[in-house]
Amino acid sequence: MTKRIFRSICLVAIAVFLASVAIFLGVLYDYFGNVQQSGLRAQTELAAQGVQTMGAEYFEGLAPQDLRISWISADGGVLYDSEADSSEMENHLAREEIREALQTGYGESSRYSVTLMERTLYSAKRLPDGTVLRLSVAQSTLLTLLLGMMQPITIIMAIAVALSFFLAYRLSRHITEPLNRLNLDDPLNNEGYDELSPLLRRLDVQQRQIRKQEKELRQKQEEFEAVTENMAEGILLLNIKGMILGINRAAASLFGTTRACIGQHILSVNRSTEISELLSGIEKGVRTEKIIDLNGGKYQFAASPVSESGNISGAVLLMLDVTEKEQAEQMRREFTANVSHELKTPLHTIAGCAELLENGVVRPEDTARFYAQIRGEAGRMISLVEDIIRLSHLDEGADDMKREEVDLYALAAETVKSLSGEAENAGVSVSVDGEHAAVDGIPQLLESIVYNLTDNAIKYNRQGGTVTVSVGRLAGAVCLSVSDTGIGIPPKHRERIFERFYRVDKSRSKELGGTGLGLSIVKHAARLHDAKIELQSTEGEGTAIRVLFPAQPTATGSSPCSGAC
Repeated sequence: MTKRIFRSICLVAIAVFLASVAIFLGVLYDYFGNVQQSGLRAQTELAAQGVQTMGAEYFEGLAPQDLRISWISADGGVLYDSEADSSEMENHLAREEIREALQTGYGESSRYSVTLMERTLYSAKRLPDGTVLRLSVAQSTLLTLLLGMMQPITIIMAIAVALSFFLAYRLSRHITEPLNRLNLDDPLNNEGYDELSPLLRRLDVQQRQIRKQEKELRQKQEEFEAVTENMAEGILLLNIKGMILGINRAAASLFGTTRACIGQHILSVNRSTEISELLSGIEKGVRTEKIIDLNGGKYQFAASPVSESGNISGAVLLMLDVTEKEQAEQMRREFTANVSHELKTPLHTIAGCAELLENGVVRPEDTARFYAQIRGEAGRMISLVEDIIRLSHLDEGADDMKREEVDLYALAAETVKSLSGEAENAGVSVSVDGEHAAVDGIPQLLESIVYNLTDNAIKYNRQGGTVTVSVGRLAGAVCLSVSDTGIGIPPKHRERIFERFYRVDKSRSKELGGTGLGLSIVKHAARLHDAKIELQSTEGEGTAIRVLFPAQPTATGSSPCSGAC
């Protein structure tokens, strides 16, 4: 602004100076022209007196300087001319000054010569004898006068320009200084030009509006960030070109980046084909969803275009972790297939035996064996259905089952006692050791944990093997340990033995009458008690499974757990 004011003042000053010089030269030129015309008139009067007195003799020996004298007869013929041969000159009767002198007694005129670039002044007086005496003098043009005065004008102009620059600089600084000192944060508290008052009042109103809007925007942004930053779902804001405008903590963690990626293209963060397809959908204004494998999990990406004035300006990308959902769906499909398979075999057996008995094909002495087989398969189906119902109940949370303080040692001893017959038939000895420890839990589920672990330890043991059930305290938790000297579990199966219907040795499991749901029931029951399951197994030597329950405070204290704990 200072430069513009400086230039404006300089240009105005120079323009005024040049206009003043032009006006001055014009006035001066006219003034000197009038003075010269007056002098010419006086000289004409004097010369007329001389011609009246002396006649033609007046011109003898006359050598006027800067003047031209002409004597013209009443008919326009030239009687005498001081610069040319009068006999060769044309008739002057048509000349303005001659015609005016003949009519009024005196005439004046001026004519400009383009060739000589000068103006000539004429003064003519009629003599008593009717002749006319004319005097003329050459007057320099304005351009000639300007060229003659060029040196002083140049000096004056240089001084004027320098003075204009200096004053323009000082004046521009003086004008802009109050503007530069304006406090725009508090427009009404300024001392300056009164002409700025409407502007300052408008600025004050606008600043109040801006501060109010800024406060509202900041509040909305904080609310948005508070919501999005604490969401488990990832949120990503993109413009129409795919540039990242915003990202929450969950999305940044999912992509393995930070908020520093804001302003970058999303493909610089993840170059997967699915992301490119989402961008294509955004550009077309179509809501697009994709299931993408990321960081070992499955995530549902939903890209919703954002429209502004009918045009697509960007998109919101929502990322949902559907890993558990996909796993649950896969488990449901596997569970359905497994249940169908597990039920189909005993049903076929029952149907086959019943058909043989119905048709009388079975010999009387074999009837009892067929009935026993039907009863065994029916019992197996009942156990399977009961286990399925129990698992479904556990999946729903078992909210209808009452929790109470349970002595886990006493419960384990009672459960092991109920399995003594099975252990005896298998040739396996079962023992319970440890101490009394209280657990806040559901008795039925705790019993199922002990039962299934002990039952598996007996079934998958060797002839003459042992099973040890221990209860005690370990590192601030109540520990239930069931260890055996059985066949052990190969490493590749250890992570999956708690899955439904998963069997390490399928043929032996069916032979022993297992449903494949026992350890899955243990897993769900332990989860409902916030318990942790640990597995240790050596193939061919045996297996130890520990279940660690949150401990209940006791008044008498406790000793370390013996056995596998």
